[in-house]
Amino acid sequence: MDQDLIRLVNKLQDTFNNLGGELDMPQLIVVGSQSAGKSSVLETIVGRDFLPRGQGIVTRRPLVLQLIHTPEAEGSSATFREWGQFLHLDKRFTDFNEIRREIEQETFRVAGQNKGISKLPISLRIYSPDVLDLTLVDLPGLTKIPVGDQPSDIERQIRNLVLDYISRPNSVILAVSPANVDLANSESLKLARSVDAQGRRTIGVLTKLDLMDAGTNALDVLTGRVYPLKLGFIGVVNRSQQDIISEKPMTDALESETEFFRNHSAYRNIAHKNGTKYLAKSLNQVLINHIRDKLPDMKARLNTLMGQAQQELNSFGDAAVFGDKNQQGALILRLMTQFARDFVSSIEGTKVDISTKELSGGARIYYIFNDVFGRALTSIDATGNLDNQDIRTAIRNSTGPRPSLFVPEMAFDILVKPQIKLLEAPSLRCVELVYEELVKICHNCTSIELQRFPRLHAQLIEVVSELLRERLGPTSDYAQSLIEIQAAYINTNHPAFISGSASAAQQQQQPSRSVIPPRPQSAEPVNGNGSAHTLDEEEDGFSDDLNGLNGIFPSRDGRSVSSTLHDRSRISGSSTSASTIGLSNAISKRSASKPRTSRASAGGSASNLTAAFQQPTRPQSAFEQRNTGHHGGMSSTSSSPPSGSARETFLNYFFGQNGPGPIAGSSVESVGQRSHGHQHSHSHPHVQNIGSTEPAHIVPTGRDVTGGESALNSGIMAGKRPMDGNNAAFDMKSLGKHIEAIPPAGGSLTTREEMETQLIRSLIQSYFNIVRQSIQDIIPKAIMHFLVNHTAQQVQNRLVASLYKPEVFADLLNEDEALVAERTRVKALLDAYKEAFKTLSDVSLKST
Repeated sequence: MDQDLIRLVNKLQDTFNNLGGELDMPQLIVVGSQSAGKSSVLETIVGRDFLPRGQGIVTRRPLVLQLIHTPEAEGSSATFREWGQFLHLDKRFTDFNEIRREIEQETFRVAGQNKGISKLPISLRIYSPDVLDLTLVDLPGLTKIPVGDQPSDIERQIRNLVLDYISRPNSVILAVSPANVDLANSESLKLARSVDAQGRRTIGVLTKLDLMDAGTNALDVLTGRVYPLKLGFIGVVNRSQQDIISEKPMTDALESETEFFRNHSAYRNIAHKNGTKYLAKSLNQVLINHIRDKLPDMKARLNTLMGQAQQELNSFGDAAVFGDKNQQGALILRLMTQFARDFVSSIEGTKVDISTKELSGGARIYYIFNDVFGRALTSIDATGNLDNQDIRTAIRNSTGPRPSLFVPEMAFDILVKPQIKLLEAPSLRCVELVYEELVKICHNCTSIELQRFPRLHAQLIEVVSELLRERLGPTSDYAQSLIEIQAAYINTNHPAFISGSASAAQQQQQPSRSVIPPRPQSAEPVNGNGSAHTLDEEEDGFSDDLNGLNGIFPSRDGRSVSSTLHDRSRISGSSTSASTIGLSNAISKRSASKPRTSRASAGGSASNLTAAFQQPTRPQSAFEQRNTGHHGGMSSTSSSPPSGSARETFLNYFFGQNGPGPIAGSSVESVGQRSHGHQHSHSHPHVQNIGSTEPAHIVPTGRDVTGGESALNSGIMAGKRPMDGNNAAFDMKSLGKHIEAIPPAGGSLTTREEMETQLIRSLIQSYFNIVRQSIQDIIPKAIMHFLVNHTAQQVQNRLVASLYKPEVFADLLNEDEALVAERTRVKALLDAYKEAFKTLSDVSLKST
């Protein structure tokens, strides 16, 4: 029964070597320095020459040697009493020289022609009636210095290989040391002690006892007085190199070894505990005892391995489901439902295995909305691509052939719409980024069970990707339409835009106040009392009445500055008469409530005030102030309207505060010519005399960059020559294709142009901020509605409609070939584990 244990272990070892099992089998590991006699010891135990020999390192791969005792068959030929068989070849070798050549060829095939080593073992099984059941592993000999073409780290490679085998708790270390070398220098005992400090599973073997110096012996070592080991030391005498060359029979070598121990004076008393035969019996008994001691551990290990193999097999799924259509449909439906659930939970952030190291799923979409898209919109400068010349050109083009009195509203519309279009590219890019993240989420939705079916997984991803592609177009179109909606109607009544216009007006109001002259006070006595206080009170009262009557100074309503300016220009013709009527009524009311002692004085005051408010939105220019000074009738009414409103600021600037503006000068001069004649020209020589024949200076507003043909070559004047010598008409060339608007001479803008430019920029910035804020809020909402939420709601229905078809079940559930092979291997390994566990259980019952 004890011999059956070794055979059982050999069978399990062969099985697990083929299947790749991890069960650690009890075995004897032969360790020793190079040329210490390891191979000779093994050959003596077997009784045959079958191991490669030569100079330097010969054993370069681990050799797992299984010795199997076969009973002597009666009448059988001696040639077939013994044979060998390799695990990698299905062939029986009866010639042991062929076994040697096969070992050399297999070593060269894996380890190469140089002196390198390999960890891949060679398994050899020898059947013989002359051997005991043993399992030994012959390892490469320990060396120090690489020779020939050996790798430079050959010592480290061999040491690591040896440690890998002897570190296993189920292994018994057979430490071979030459007796003619001091035991303190034994490399094999040193390595064995590093893994077996107490010497419980180490057997010491002393070789070359016959080569020791005369007068010396290893008796103290063999009796355990020098280096104690629990399993002790055993001495052997191998064949010499001359005996090997002369092919001395193995039986004669064993007889010579027995005679050496029996006749040696130091070893004769312990001769029965030394020699190769005793070594084989000891190893057999040690291995049997070791196997018996390790049976409980082996069974526990088998239990663990069976559980792991069963779990791995369950992860591959059951192949029996592939023959039933109903089971196939249920499996596909369950996998589709799980895939859709993982996709939705990844977006919503309710997935179980949420990463704590990086953003994933829906959190990445929020990052796009908040950080990427928000930062892109914030980085856009509302007027960064508009220079002053562009704004001036837009203003000029929007007025047509008419000169402008105010900033035209059409110029603002023309300039702000392209700026709104700047928000389109980031919005569409935001849609694309969210689409890409949804595709990534779709690819990351997988499971171990779904990985079994690569075609089904690919089809699930394709269906969801197609659904996302279908929603990408409508989402992008809607995002683009949101930008077009914002550009289609410029809502200047927006409350935020009104505040922006007011702030722009306040910015322009500050420099205007500094040039407004102080309001003059009348020095004439009112009602003969010599005080102007009463007149000021009456003017204040009249201002209050006028605000209610004609609305010239209304309180700020919800309209923008530009629209207010245009409204003012439209009602300017009727405001003068209305103000006069309203002022007369107001004066009559105050006269009735406050009687005056002198009607002449009251009438004079009223007429003066009426004249003062006939043009309430246009302060007098310097020309008119001087003109009224000559006649002495308007000096008391030259003060400006109450300061502090945006209306006053803009009108003061456009009409001029201390002098005629660019547009108002001509009208002022025409009025002066009609009213005052030559007095004005004599009094103010710096103002052009209307009656003068000197040509006025023309300020150019554009430059023809293409040039045109003269009137002599084209038009109705073509071919005609001037009769009176006047060539002015012929100097007027036809306009070219491109006329470039140019700034005034010197490249600097006038004060009015600068004010108009800054006003337009402020209005564009104000309205652009409104649109940007709206787009930053509505685009993520549109993406979530049209793309994210719609996909999450429809993914389950789309998967079922596209893939739940019985005719494609077999194709979708086609497994990977590598996975099928792996399942077969794991199933065979599990069966081997179960069989080994059953066998070990039977052995345990028999031993009890």
